[in-house]
Amino acid sequence: MKRVAAIDCGTNSIRLLVADADPATGELKDLDRRMQIVRLGQGVDRTGRLAPEALERTFAACREYAAVIKGLGAEQVRFVATSASRDAENRDDFVRGVVDILGVEPEVITGDQEAEFSFNGATKELLGRADLERPFLVVDIGGGSTEFVLGADSVRAARSVDVGCVRMTERHLVHEGEISDPPSQGQITAIKADVATALDQAEETVPLREAATLVGLAGSVTTVAAIALGLDRYESEAIHHSRISLATVREITDRLLSSTHAERAAIPVMHPGRVDVIAAGALVLLSIMERTGAAEVVVSEHDILDGIAWSLAG
Repeated sequence: MKRVAAIDCGTNSIRLLVADADPATGELKDLDRRMQIVRLGQGVDRTGRLAPEALERTFAACREYAAVIKGLGAEQVRFVATSASRDAENRDDFVRGVVDILGVEPEVITGDQEAEFSFNGATKELLGRADLERPFLVVDIGGGSTEFVLGADSVRAARSVDVGCVRMTERHLVHEGEISDPPSQGQITAIKADVATALDQAEETVPLREAATLVGLAGSVTTVAAIALGLDRYESEAIHHSRISLATVREITDRLLSSTHAERAAIPVMHPGRVDVIAAGALVLLSIMERTGAAEVVVSEHDILDGIAWSLAG
């Protein structure tokens, strides 16, 4: 066993996994898995810069994570930063802050690297499942980007495109500083057009329609699954490897797009930081399912974070 700590800092959230990894058995035993929504990507699509308040929220989470990592005695730490910090002009401020707090430099990885970590994290447990056909198409819907990766035992093709729940919300649902509540049909159509263009880009590299099993990752997907399952509270065990039909995803997406902020916030499983961006995230998921012809999505709680942990365990 090797004790490792993985941090995934995305556009919307920052997550920590401290785990004991056994490469011989393929077992990854969680010791601590936590998430904070810090909205690092706040305004990046518009300004090209990380906002000071977004940086401070992220650094506050890093201080908490540093204490957890020290307390559990992780041997190695890897900090991976994704879309928002990849796009920002002032990303050096972000890097310096993380090094000061955690003692490791954040790796601002490419979209292709991000996709590979996501695939490895999501599919390691699925490889022995007789009820799931291959190849898998792993789709990681983040805040600023969405990763597509196709493969059976290993990655065959991967592509990252700049469509995510935060980016689509800020680009299309914000008017004069306020989020449309609920969005107009015109705004919904604009998101669909952006997603369709991004799917065209993804298909240049990844044959999306060849997938036999669609595997969905990250908060937009897991929240839709939690709603579909009718949970009174967020239960990771119930959500992990649940299978949600296209018809159910369509019904939930329509409900979220026609609801107000208060109605979305009242959904028992809704994280407060996801209330304003979940409708756009669900629409991205629905568009992907319609494009690929998937009858259902297999939902995974294991994703890029687990892939990062495994990269330290080898």
